Amino acid sequence: QVQLVESVGGSVQAGGSLILSCAVSGYKLDWGLIGWFRQAPGKEREGVAAIDRYGTTSFADSAKGRFTISKDNAKNILYLQMNSLKPEDTAMYYCAADFRVYGGLSSYNYNYWGQGTQVTVSS
Repeated sequence: QVQLVESVGGSVQAGGSLILSCAVSGYKLDWGLIGWFRQAPGKEREGVAAIDRYGTTSFADSAKGRFTISKDNAKNILYLQMNSLKPEDTAMYYCAADFRVYGGLSSYNYNYWGQGTQVTVSS
């Protein structure tokens, strides 16, 4: 059984930084695809960053240059380092995984999801 558990998010001021982690069980991070998504109130869920089994990363345009995705295969933990946060980054953040090799930032390519963690950025 695949389980993904995000760390507690938080509230930060604009310009601040936050690190999210996702502890994964029942699935090895080097098996396939894993990534971060977010959903703000009234908006569709969007892909933020993803990393495949080869370490190839994908980022949403809004995240490029500010967010970093990484994984610790030994600990089976996925991370999202978020810098220069903006109020528009406020959302519920989810980690997600799938056994497929490729899939990028489309949520349709992910079958396993965490419960989400709230990130709030104040101006």
